[in-house]
Amino acid sequence: MKKKIAVIGAGFSGISAAAYAAREGHEVCVFEQHSGPGGRARQFRTEEGYVFDMGPSWYWMPDIIEGFFRDFGRKTADFFQLVGLNPQFEMIFPDGKLDVPQAFPEIKDLFEKLEPGSAARLEKFMQASRYKYEVGMQDFVTKPCHSWWEFVSPKIAGSALKLNLLTNFRDYVGGYFRHPWLRALMEFPVIFLGASPKNIPALYSLMNYGGYALGTWYPMGGFYQLVLAMKKVAQEQGASFYFNQTVENIAPADDGTVSLTINGLPQTFDAVIASSDYHHTETLLAEKFRNYDEAYWRGRTFAPSCLIYYLGFRERIPNLRHHTLFFENDLDTHIDAIYENKRWPEAPLFYACCPSKTDPGVAPEGCENVFLLMPLATGIADDESTRQKYLAEMLARLEKHTGTSDLKSKIDYQKSYCVSDFVRDYNAYGGNAYGLANTLSQTAVLKPKIRNKKIHNLYYTGQLTVPGPGVPPSIISGKIVAGEVHNLKIKNYEETV
Repeated sequence: MKKKIAVIGAGFSGISAAAYAAREGHEVCVFEQHSGPGGRARQFRTEEGYVFDMGPSWYWMPDIIEGFFRDFGRKTADFFQLVGLNPQFEMIFPDGKLDVPQAFPEIKDLFEKLEPGSAARLEKFMQASRYKYEVGMQDFVTKPCHSWWEFVSPKIAGSALKLNLLTNFRDYVGGYFRHPWLRALMEFPVIFLGASPKNIPALYSLMNYGGYALGTWYPMGGFYQLVLAMKKVAQEQGASFYFNQTVENIAPADDGTVSLTINGLPQTFDAVIASSDYHHTETLLAEKFRNYDEAYWRGRTFAPSCLIYYLGFRERIPNLRHHTLFFENDLDTHIDAIYENKRWPEAPLFYACCPSKTDPGVAPEGCENVFLLMPLATGIADDESTRQKYLAEMLARLEKHTGTSDLKSKIDYQKSYCVSDFVRDYNAYGGNAYGLANTLSQTAVLKPKIRNKKIHNLYYTGQLTVPGPGVPPSIISGKIVAGEVHNLKIKNYEETV
């Protein structure tokens, strides 16, 4: 049965849901409060000629992204050029630095040089990670997670021990490697999941395979090219996009439809998919229709927020890679500031992205485009003086690493983005940047439900529900929910209460 479906938000999960739902023949309308698509992955251009991706910058798990386009008879190459980065990235330590090659055999050589015997252990680690990746990304993360019974199958049961669900990631890595640089390198990918490696299940070593074995890539023109390509696919299926459209209220209608108030005007739909912030979406409902109360959200462990600086420099910066991780300070001390102390870190780690090293089109000729990111606790104050203090520290460490001086005087463009900006622009709970942390107690069925318990035709997608944070999981989330809505049987509201 053809349905009229509203999708709230044009981020990755919303665009994905729109594409899959429209492919099934439904009338799909996407409403986005901003002037263009992308959500946290928006892009902006400056008068000076810089092009900044606002959010995601790590193109990992290319097979998952390619799978989206393959589902529609397309491929990424139809829309943008994908370039492999070599080195994938550089890690800076207090006593040296580490370039991570693109080719896996060269990564093994690097490991062996730092720790004799570790190349063979890395091979074994990656074989196990590949197994987790294939089972995890094909079986685990594709479930709607209504109940644990979805995971009762011979294949999943037989995989339980190999998936290391009850082992923490830090201990798991420590069982393979001793050198502190190698352990930091192997622990780094799970930071994307929003928790300390000691609180993340070893299942997520699948991230190591998805990153290091499958490589780190860059879409020429910026990460936003993926947004535009997905939107084009959704439109080819028949989805319509409406921008500068703010959803102000959600309510069930007596005829079984859902009423949305958009820019002050009511519209009704057979089903609604909310890819907007889950908590915010629920505040648009009367309390009796919400899945969760405020106490529930206060009890969740959120992935970090962050301080971001978008910087344009009027000259090139030598000795800087496309991706650079500044790990001169202790990871756990920074993580404790995020999760335990809830304060600005005293000895922060941070990340620098310089896409102009690969893509000259994102900066004026002879200039440099730099994106600095420092993970932070959610819910903390982020006044301008504090932001500037940390910018000065990051620039000083950037100068030391690159052998440059007085970078501040060479800034041609500067814009900061932090906790309060995530709240203002995305209604992000606590100003979170990545959603819920993928801790064991917030995995699979234990995540917020994708279906409203009171309104049978209201669904949720995105980084606060299954499968979790990150671009590939968000794309998968949209596909899951679109499938649920496609199979939904329309019924009168009176039958649900």
